[in-house]
Amino acid sequence: MAQQEVHNGEVAKGAVTDALVFTSVKPQLLVEAPKASDAIQFYKAAFGAEELGRTMHPKRKADQELPLILSAQLKLGGSTFLVSDLTHDSAAPAKTEGAGIVLCLEIEDVNAAIVKAVSAGAVAVGEIEEGDGVCGGGRVGKVKDPYGIVWVICSPALKSADVDA
Repeated sequence: MAQQEVHNGEVAKGAVTDALVFTSVKPQLLVEAPKASDAIQFYKAAFGAEELGRTMHPKRKADQELPLILSAQLKLGGSTFLVSDLTHDSAAPAKTEGAGIVLCLEIEDVNAAIVKAVSAGAVAVGEIEEGDGVCGGGRVGKVKDPYGIVWVICSPALKSADVDA
């Protein structure tokens, strides 16, 4: 069978394609075992996340002190993300310098959101700034949660009509 040449996502005329339609993207936050349960409680307290479900690690025995979380799905705003315990036998790659994830949260009252996150155990990173932020908002602040994840909290982006006025 001849290979089809593909340029910038275009398939040659007449080629047969099977459309792939993903239904969602769920970031997975890996925390040092056995702290996923604590992280879930933090995300609920700091950001108002809702736990949708939890799967426990199948290899853990009843006689072991703490059951590990294979995956817990949390809903925050209109998105979901996963929180899991990172164990030595996890399929996840080892931590490396320069790699990571930053999650952006959008809210009208940036100050209140940062205060709530800090009161739940996060650490404020820098000052709240005005201007274009990573999330496209006008006011931008950052917190680092107890598990090393940086959360950018910003006000909603201005609509083009608002900018032109």
